[in-house]
Amino acid sequence: MTTATLHGPLRRPGLRRLRILGHGPLFTASVVLLAALVAVAALAPLLAPHDPEALDLSSALAGSSADHLLGTDQSGRDVLSRLLYGARTGLLGPLLVVGLSTLAGILLGTVAGWRGGWADALLSRALDLVFSFPGLLLAVLLVAVTGPGTTAPVLAMAVAYTPYVGRLVRGLARQEKARPYIEAYRVQGRSGASVCARHLLPNIAPTVLAQSAINFGYALMDLAALSFLGLGVQPPAADWGAMINDGESALQQGAMLPALAPCVCIVLAVVAFGTVGEGIADRLAKRER
Repeated sequence: MTTATLHGPLRRPGLRRLRILGHGPLFTASVVLLAALVAVAALAPLLAPHDPEALDLSSALAGSSADHLLGTDQSGRDVLSRLLYGARTGLLGPLLVVGLSTLAGILLGTVAGWRGGWADALLSRALDLVFSFPGLLLAVLLVAVTGPGTTAPVLAMAVAYTPYVGRLVRGLARQEKARPYIEAYRVQGRSGASVCARHLLPNIAPTVLAQSAINFGYALMDLAALSFLGLGVQPPAADWGAMINDGESALQQGAMLPALAPCVCIVLAVVAFGTVGEGIADRLAKRER
């Protein structure tokens, strides 16, 4: 083996070569929208024109006005203020789900793909077992034991999403392990943990990032569904899913905005995350050709 082989460019391009923009106007618009959502969630106390939990029954189901741009709900609470604060719970829950599931999936998938043998067989069967349980069902079962709130749904959904990342990372790790640059580092006497941490994981990070972006949208939708069922974020805290549930009675009285506005927010956020994830995946596929 030559010196150039051992000390040459052994790593393939990672995140540094993955441009954020340049995928077309839809991808760019999605990135801008997600950045705006994050900014709104962070600055909600400054942007909200009213207290999102302040009740005013005399103004119940008021239409759009200069004081209430999106009107009020059946309790007289400002819909726009609740939307802005709802962005916090709408993004924080999925962020925790994706963060926990990605970390667990990377750990389990890397060990399975790198070690192979009995470790691969055991971890793969464990991931398949968890994968066979629907995430929403697992969340409902956990909520039935611990009670409604945000902790149980987040933990249940994190467990349910771990196989998606773990199976992906396992396949990528097996592919990377067979590449010459990995063998070159191992010939140099570097440990498996060092090679995985410093070289293998950075090379598969863009693909995992793409999957995590898609998972974020799905997790947002699942957690909103749980809040809609009354199993997630509890009143009077503002949450998009809970707002849709509260707005059902308003629909029967001809007021559409209390339920329609959070629906639009959820749809836009899920589509944006899916578009960003697919855009990153397409970029990776073109780079590999």
